[in-house]
Amino acid sequence: MAAARSGPEEEAAAGGDGGSPVPAAPGRAQVFTTVVDTFLEKLVAAGSYQRFANCYRCFYKLQPEMTRSIYDQFISQLQTSIKEEIQEVKDEGNLEVLFNSLDKIVEEAKDQEEPAWRPSGIPEEDIRSAMVPYLLKHRSYLRKVLKEKEEENRKVAESVLAGRDRIAELQQLIEARKHAWQAISKEQRELIVTFREPQ
Repeated sequence: MAAARSGPEEEAAAGGDGGSPVPAAPGRAQVFTTVVDTFLEKLVAAGSYQRFANCYRCFYKLQPEMTRSIYDQFISQLQTSIKEEIQEVKDEGNLEVLFNSLDKIVEEAKDQEEPAWRPSGIPEEDIRSAMVPYLLKHRSYLRKVLKEKEEENRKVAESVLAGRDRIAELQQLIEARKHAWQAISKEQRELIVTFREPQ
């Protein structure tokens, strides 16, 4: 009988406290957006209305309400401008897709049992460990290509030899027919001479 699980493992298996599912970690795109929002909040806090009023003290004393209105408009336009610039950078760099791709790579790497490759600090060994598998694969490919070419060359050589044999046979046949024709021609001449002698 298996022992009952307890502690954090049991809570994780049950989906957290009270059986509710554990919320997934935010993606990098969401983290980036949160960082930008936090930056804007700190920027607004650093440029507080009090500091703004101190910079324009004379105008603030004459028109405090107008100063407040100008400050609010300035902060609103500053936030909008920064968000638009950051959004433009995200669009140009395709950051949304890259963040999601990075999240996917990290998620897939969690299931890998083998440790990720790390440099040993000795460049020669690192290069060797990276290049040797590639070179072995390339050597195997070259051997395969060489074997195919050798087989192709063997067939071509056989075809050439067969062609030569055929040419030799044809030459012999031509020579034999030539001799036969010469023999027939000689017989014809002798026959003609024989017919002419009684005259």
